[in-house]
Amino acid sequence: MSKPKTINDMLNDNKTSMMTKEAIDMVNNPKHYNTGKIECIDSIEAMLTKEEFIGYLRGNSHKYRWRFRYKNGIEDLKKAEWYENKLLKVLEEK
Repeated sequence: MSKPKTINDMLNDNKTSMMTKEAIDMVNNPKHYNTGKIECIDSIEAMLTKEEFIGYLRGNSHKYRWRFRYKNGIEDLKKAEWYENKLLKVLEEK
């Protein structure tokens, strides 16, 4: 059984369609969060303590997993995965 592809695997795969890559971009780098000189997530992290930011990431992951069946389906699951990957990076920092 092969390992499931991550979002980054799909972005780097030449077989992934442009439409899919654009949908993924709405998960990894949505334009509406990048209009200034700093990404919104970076300003939130700068504003919060590490423990608060961990809670923020956990809450957003939960939100997207909770609503995926009723709102944006797979896109919401990919957003949850994005927050979980960010959470892992934060937790792995010394």
